Amino acid sequence: MDDSPRNFSSPPLVVGFVSLGCPKNLVDSERMLANLAVAGYVVTGDLDAADVAIVNTCAFIADARKESGQVIAELVGRKLEGRLRLVIVAGCYPQRDKDEILDKWPDVDAVVGLSAREEIADVLARLAARRSDLPLENVGAATPNLDDRARLRLTPRHYAYLRVSEGCDNRCAYCTIPLIRGPLVSKDPDLLVAEAEELLADGAAELILIGQDTTAYGHDRQGQCDIAAVLARLDRLPRLTWLRLLYTHPASFSDSLLAAYGELEHFLPYVDIPLQHIAQPVLDAMGRRTSRASVDKLIADLRRRRPDIIIRTSLIVGFPGETDAHFAELLDFVRAVRFDRLGAFAYSREPGTRAADLPNQIPTRVKNERLRALMTLQSRLALENQQRLVGQSLDFVIDRGAAKPGQPALARFWGQAPEIDGLTHLRARRPLQAGDRLSAIVTAAGPHDLEARVPTR
Repeated sequence: MDDSPRNFSSPPLVVGFVSLGCPKNLVDSERMLANLAVAGYVVTGDLDAADVAIVNTCAFIADARKESGQVIAELVGRKLEGRLRLVIVAGCYPQRDKDEILDKWPDVDAVVGLSAREEIADVLARLAARRSDLPLENVGAATPNLDDRARLRLTPRHYAYLRVSEGCDNRCAYCTIPLIRGPLVSKDPDLLVAEAEELLADGAAELILIGQDTTAYGHDRQGQCDIAAVLARLDRLPRLTWLRLLYTHPASFSDSLLAAYGELEHFLPYVDIPLQHIAQPVLDAMGRRTSRASVDKLIADLRRRRPDIIIRTSLIVGFPGETDAHFAELLDFVRAVRFDRLGAFAYSREPGTRAADLPNQIPTRVKNERLRALMTLQSRLALENQQRLVGQSLDFVIDRGAAKPGQPALARFWGQAPEIDGLTHLRARRPLQAGDRLSAIVTAAGPHDLEARVPTR
């Protein structure tokens, strides 16, 4: 073995970066990229041009770990072919099971946990100076990183994610997030405002508030603040156009937050409420701390305050003990509510969670059949909902421009959140640039996407 120090410092290393998972993970990626750039590394999304590859992984469920594993395997393959010098695996997967990564892919050079986000440049420097091929391990307890300022953003310039908290206290029976990211820790509200001001100064006009449970924000701060108060402070900031809230929990949806939907100028009539199920025995087994009656009331209250509100939810089918009757109740509920947006998942049996040890686990075939039935129903309902928009004039923002008149740009109206909802293919008689804001008439609708045209004058 060659035990001489490796000289990777001249010229500067080019670091290829892959970010997987949710927007919360994306914020971590943006901070790591900024740290690397400040340390003098050249960062790129082009792996063919890179000396080193870093993948920031997701490990929430088995499918996420599978996707992360596929990327890790590809990067290790590039290293073995001589196209990369180093491969670093960061984020949730190492935090959850670093030993599994090193067992499956022994050619990985370093595993970096969530708390070491700010040390990623130091990890690279240590790899450059090491005298053996043993991998570096920097995975400790999930101490939260609460200051997300000074990011090298991966989103288009006109919108940005603003993380309000880290971790979660809900301890739902199926969920690994508390195991990976720890308990709820809310950011100081002054820090949140400072971060928002920085993002707005950098060109963002839409701020999207995220966290494992945004409605629980402030619960750990002895009542000193809540999410509605933060929204009110953000709503007054200059240069803000749209303010959007994701990842709310129905059990902690406050009256003050309900009121904010009718009172704040820039707070969009859009709400993301992952309900997971509606049959009471399933909700109780999941540990959701809510009921059918309270969910029905919450939805009715939201629609009473904002009749134009767009409601998005997420559901889980095939949870242990879910009977045919429970699933039929779920379908009836979806028919009655007619969600504008709905994502669904087949239950994933995750080691370390309470649900993994529950009796009456549902066969994979049944879970997949129920998932198909639910999404077939939702596709029909979503199409009917969207067709009601045809002929309406809506406010849009351009996410990807069109250089020539008549070419479709990719846009979103206020009821479409980035990445998780559909897009609008928008045409105009002039070139359109990312970040442009304009009104357009919806001309056609599918279950996910819309078509629109800017009217001629």
